[in-house]
Amino acid sequence: MPSSAEWLVFLGTATLFAIMPGPGIFYVLARSLNGGRSEGIQSVVGNGIGACVHVVAAAFGLSAVLATSATAFTVVKLVGAAYLVYLGVMALFARDRSDGADVHKIEKKPGRQRSVIVQGAIAEMLNPKTALYFLALLPHFVHPERDPAPLVFAVLGLIAVAMAVIVDIVVAVFAGYVGGKLRDNPKWRIRQRIGTGLTMIGLGGLLAFAEQN
Repeated sequence: MPSSAEWLVFLGTATLFAIMPGPGIFYVLARSLNGGRSEGIQSVVGNGIGACVHVVAAAFGLSAVLATSATAFTVVKLVGAAYLVYLGVMALFARDRSDGADVHKIEKKPGRQRSVIVQGAIAEMLNPKTALYFLALLPHFVHPERDPAPLVFAVLGLIAVAMAVIVDIVVAVFAGYVGGKLRDNPKWRIRQRIGTGLTMIGLGGLLAFAEQN
């Protein structure tokens, strides 16, 4: 495990990356503004699951393939970008769920909740930049002569994910509150839907042009 000084460096770095605006935060922000706090938190859960998959992959060396293979990186990147664009297009053409008295019943359906969580998990799993983030950060604090490398990778990775999840929850709660206050306005509902769709399409475009570095 890291030394005391290394723990401070790791926690400081992980905190900085957690609060830094990035695709994960913007994804949660868009979902929260459009679908409310509940959908935002479900997106956070999905993102967390996807990030944990990257942690496991990094712990067992699978993420190294993305770092060393341009082909693998490009394939995952383009599939992830296409998926985000697909979610954005679906949001643009979705029916207005906020119209009518049954909106809360609709949003709380278990099937929809699972769908939002799964979408967040897939979007995060198909983001190769997350894998490269863990590969760039964690090895500096791993000392195989003291502890098994996979164990240290897993512990540190899960701590980094937990910190990011806390920040994302704050974003989801705040954005969900703002969206809920404005959702009774028909024009705002249209703007929410368009904004959510364009945000996801934009994130897909950014991911598509991401460099392997």
